[in-house]
This record gives sequence, structure tokens and C-alpha cells, in this order.
Amino acid sequence: MAGAARALWRERLRWGPVVARRTGLGFPQLLGCRQKSSPSFLNRTDKPKLAYYKIKGKNPGVVFLPGLFSNMNGEKATALEEFCKSVGHAFVRFDYRGCGSSEGEIKDCTLGKWRKDVLAVLDELTTGPQILVGASLGGWLMLHAAIARPEIVAALVGVAAAPDHLVSTFQQLPVEVKKEIEEKGEWKLPTKHNEEGFYCVPYEIIQEAEFHCVLGSPLPIKCPVRLIHGLKDEDIPWQISMKIAERVVSTDVDIILRKDGHHRMKEQDDIKLIVYTVEDLIDKLTSA
Repeated sequence: MAGAARALWRERLRWGPVVARRTGLGFPQLLGCRQKSSPSFLNRTDKPKLAYYKIKGKNPGVVFLPGLFSNMNGEKATALEEFCKSVGHAFVRFDYRGCGSSEGEIKDCTLGKWRKDVLAVLDELTTGPQILVGASLGGWLMLHAAIARPEIVAALVGVAAAPDHLVSTFQQLPVEVKKEIEEKGEWKLPTKHNEEGFYCVPYEIIQEAEFHCVLGSPLPIKCPVRLIHGLKDEDIPWQISMKIAERVVSTDVDIILRKDGHHRMKEQDDIKLIVYTVEDLIDKLTSA
């Protein structure tokens, strides 16, 4: 039955671009994905509530980790949700504190606190083995989660994963620029992904993130790892995915480079590749 559902999913993906052109709808809409009126919230004592959507289903489940200042409502997350729903597997997408619909302020956030958000989601909202799909910053956090919760994390899928990149990019700035950022308490990080043309990154995030860099030594991650990266990614160099592959101790590691892929990996073919990668991992884990 599961195999038939996956075959139907692939058929729907094959016809997706045609339907999209005829209807003007985006990927999640053409597949019938519907947003709930409002998310659920994970309540935590003395910590911001985390907004999330959850589908109950079989294991392994899938958990999506968004990128820097992103949220759980992007094309990749909703496409994976629709796929998991179609094959009966559990799925969770959520917003970090200070992002999207979750409580909290960006000025009070750090990478360490976002790491705790990921672990809270795994501990409180999932049961059994999980496949983590981390986009950009989420690819950094998924590595931390795999190390902290090896009994839960069964596989990793990095999409333009960005471990250590925020710190290394800051360290490459001229001394006088870094000093100015420290004095102002804020770094206007250039980006093409919003109208302002930059992200306002609190200096505390950069400082604290230095304690969470992972690529300086071997990573005790033994589960299957799949790393998808676009060669045209202007935000996160594809070589970072190569570095991750070198650092994890797992030998079950595949790197997939898309010649025409950009950072957000949100084109139809990008999303199909991400979904197929998760599908193959589900097959691998359930047949083992």
C-alpha cells in the first residue's frame, strides 16, 4: 500500500509543472496542500511557545528545520508535509523562537537557544526514529541534534546546509567593520531574500554561535546523511556540504550537487529531488 502511495505521489509530481502553468498555482497548492487556520503550540515552562504543525503517522517520521529568519511555511516544508501525509508517515514542521508564529524576539535569540528548540521538538512532539531535513541554518542545527539525540535521529538531509558559515563569514570581515558591528550590536548581513536587502543579525547571535561551530573536528554522526546543494548558491558555498561529508564519521553519505540550483532550492525540480531523497531514506530505514 505504501509503495502504491509513493508511486501516485511521483505521478502527481510528474504532472505538477503542467498543472502549475495552467492554473497559476504554486507547488503546495497544486498538490492540494491546505494550511490549517492556526498552528498548535508547544508549551514550555519559562520559555517561548513554539508554533508547529504535526501529522501523526508511521515511523520513521520526518521533521523539517527551517533556515535563518525563515519559517515553517515555505515550499519545501509544505511539500514534505503533503508527501508524508500521502504515504502515512509522521511529519512535524515548526518555527524557532523569535521566528514565524512562535513566541519570542530575535534580539533574545542565540544558536544555542534554537538548538534547544530543536531538541524540545524531538523530545516532545515525536516518537521513534526521525529523518531530519535541515535547510541552511537548519542544516547546522540538524548536526547538533544528531549528536545530542542519536537514539532519535535516524537520518539527515541537508539542503544547502550552513554549519559554521555565519561565524566564518563574520570572521572574514575587516577588523574595523567587525568593531563597528560590535559597537552597534547588530550586523546587517546582505541578502537577496527580502525587500530590505539585508538581515539584521544581533551581535550576540554571532558571538554565541562560535561555541556551536562543528566543522573543526570529526562529527560522531553514524546515521545516513544526504547533502543537497546548488552550484549556483550565492549564499552558502557548496563546498560546505563537502566539508560536512568529510567530518561525519558515517560512511553512508551522499552529496548531490544541482548544476542550476540556487540557495533556496524551491524550484519544482529542487523540491522533487528533496522529496525523492526523503522517500529513498524511508525505504532504506524500513527495509533494514
